[in-house]
Amino acid sequence: MKTIVLIFGALYGLTSVILGAFGAHAFRKLLSVEKLTSFETGVRYQMYHALALLIIGSSLSFISGLEKWAGWGIIIGTFLFSVSIYFLAFSEYWNVNLKFLGPVTPIGGTFMIIGWACLLFHFFKSR
Repeated sequence: MKTIVLIFGALYGLTSVILGAFGAHAFRKLLSVEKLTSFETGVRYQMYHALALLIIGSSLSFISGLEKWAGWGIIIGTFLFSVSIYFLAFSEYWNVNLKFLGPVTPIGGTFMIIGWACLLFHFFKSR
């Protein structure tokens, strides 16, 4: 589990830097200001959670269920949250109705909250 968390942390960090660079340069010509702002929110949250995954992957042993749920909650939540925002940001440009992805974003956010809550409970429990 430790390796999985570290791999996802590095992968999310890598892709958030790449997507952030495209957002700052190439995507400015393609997206409206509102859609670009949404896209940047997805990139920002992805980077925050990449760093969190690297920290918890380096410091936790993943023996307890709470530690595992913290890792999976953040991994799954970040993917659902950020990727749904990326696709929704491009829906107008692609001229495709992706409104069905709207509920995926808060589901991803809920998974992230669950991951953080599990981390918090783990810290309380280990005291």
